[in-house]
Amino acid sequence: MIVYRLVITIIFQLIFGLNLIAQSGCTDPLANNYNSAALVNDGSCTYQNASILPTVSQNLPSLLNETSGLILWNDKIWTHNDNADINLYYFHPDSLSMLNNIQLSSTVNIDEEEISQDSNYIYLGDFGNNANGNRTDLRILRIDKADLIQNIITIDTIFFSYSDQIDFTPRGANNTDFDCESFIVGRDSIFLFTKQWVSQKTAKYSLPKMPGTHIAQYSSQLDVQGLVTAATYLEDKRLIIFTGYSTLVQPFIYLLYDFNDYDFFAANKRKISLNLGFHQVEGICTLDGLNCYITNERLSYSWITVEPKLHKIDLGSFLNNYLNPPISNTEIQNNSYCNFYPNPASEKLNFGIDNHQATEILLSDLTKGQSILCNLSDSHTFDLLPLNVKGFYQVSLLDDKGKVICSEKIFIK
Repeated sequence: MIVYRLVITIIFQLIFGLNLIAQSGCTDPLANNYNSAALVNDGSCTYQNASILPTVSQNLPSLLNETSGLILWNDKIWTHNDNADINLYYFHPDSLSMLNNIQLSSTVNIDEEEISQDSNYIYLGDFGNNANGNRTDLRILRIDKADLIQNIITIDTIFFSYSDQIDFTPRGANNTDFDCESFIVGRDSIFLFTKQWVSQKTAKYSLPKMPGTHIAQYSSQLDVQGLVTAATYLEDKRLIIFTGYSTLVQPFIYLLYDFNDYDFFAANKRKISLNLGFHQVEGICTLDGLNCYITNERLSYSWITVEPKLHKIDLGSFLNNYLNPPISNTEIQNNSYCNFYPNPASEKLNFGIDNHQATEILLSDLTKGQSILCNLSDSHTFDLLPLNVKGFYQVSLLDDKGKVICSEKIFIK
């Protein structure tokens, strides 16, 4: 039996090792260059031009004329203004007339441009820098959620500077690549995405999400051909959605999905026009990646006046195939199936299995051609932590005779 299992391991190594190049490519069926044989997404997908209309648009109260960021928390949408207003506002998306506010009386609003969150805190980005591009007091306010529920305001401050900004000469209005209006919060880091007025790109910077003074480390940049003003992040789904607008104030949505860990710009990249005319979109939030809320601030220029609005966007036609893929489990002995979850996995891998008792699990690294064979002490869960593995794996369950019961691709982060 040991020899039999060894043969299976070698076969998996040969299959996934020797075919590595052929198995890398565009894995999105919606793309122009979809490769059905690809096992590993290499970020090369290209797409047809696309546009979308909101399913619903509603006027916001005038108090939110300069709404500049959105999150969904406690069944409410939370937002703020990017002027001197020191309030957080919240409302139910179906009851805009029931606008509530909490005053952050212990602080000031220099130029708050974005809001984000994790399970414990709300983060408020006071880092707008478009006046001259030379601010030296860039900061993110961290607000304790548990206290906020009790109407207690507890705020810590995260100060930062850009690792590659050495020239602080005033550049004049809207003439810098060191402006920022969007960020997201990960497990242990904050990621900034700049609004580059000169290059029309966005650069990614990272810094710790702990209070103190930090240097935001430059990582890479993406040519979005526009001005990124907001981001929302679903870490478990490996999805980021930007919103922004062109220099002619034509709004867009930009999707990043199916990336590895924090390598966001190596993802599928798709820009979608938002058919709203001259709308200065500034905030975006979502719970599931399909139904999004977007806000625009009031715009008044020459003969154009656009009131602040809340828009609901349905991204199902672009993301449903990725977020809710067809069942891909391999048919197994006696027409039974098994289901691996979560995917992506981190600490533990769970699986449901019909009709067969698995005794071993085989993890085959799709990028290195290496395999690990382990005994199963629990028929429904497997501890990944001791293996210290990350990346794309073909996971297979074996019965007590070493035969493959079922197999599926998963991502371990």
